[in-house]
Amino acid sequence: MNNSIIDLIIRIKNAYLARKEKISSPHSGFKEDVTKKLKELGYLKSYQIQKDGSKKNILLELIYEDGVPALTDVKIISRPGRRWYVGKKELKPVLGGLGYAIVSTPQGILTSIEAKKNQTGGELLFEIW
Repeated sequence: MNNSIIDLIIRIKNAYLARKEKISSPHSGFKEDVTKKLKELGYLKSYQIQKDGSKKNILLELIYEDGVPALTDVKIISRPGRRWYVGKKELKPVLGGLGYAIVSTPQGILTSIEAKKNQTGGELLFEIW
């Protein structure tokens, strides 16, 4: 499951580097949850679920402000060979509060700030700024 999230995040990062307006990625429920969170945080303009026969895709629209991409960089933390779990006390700010850490918790996909507020830990997926 985490492989698909790594694929989604790298697709988004590469699309920003290539100055693309829209990208497409295969659909999954977990990817949709991460996409909702990225839209909420202001890294994506919008997303749509497209059904093409038996396949579903997520169409993502990227944000640029005066030609500057909304996303600067991303750091993948949890990988298939090494899952990274954190407790609520281990959650730290990203770049002094300029970025976000995305955590998969029992309450769903949350930022590290939301997870700390809700007093829960989980799998630290990636950091984005």
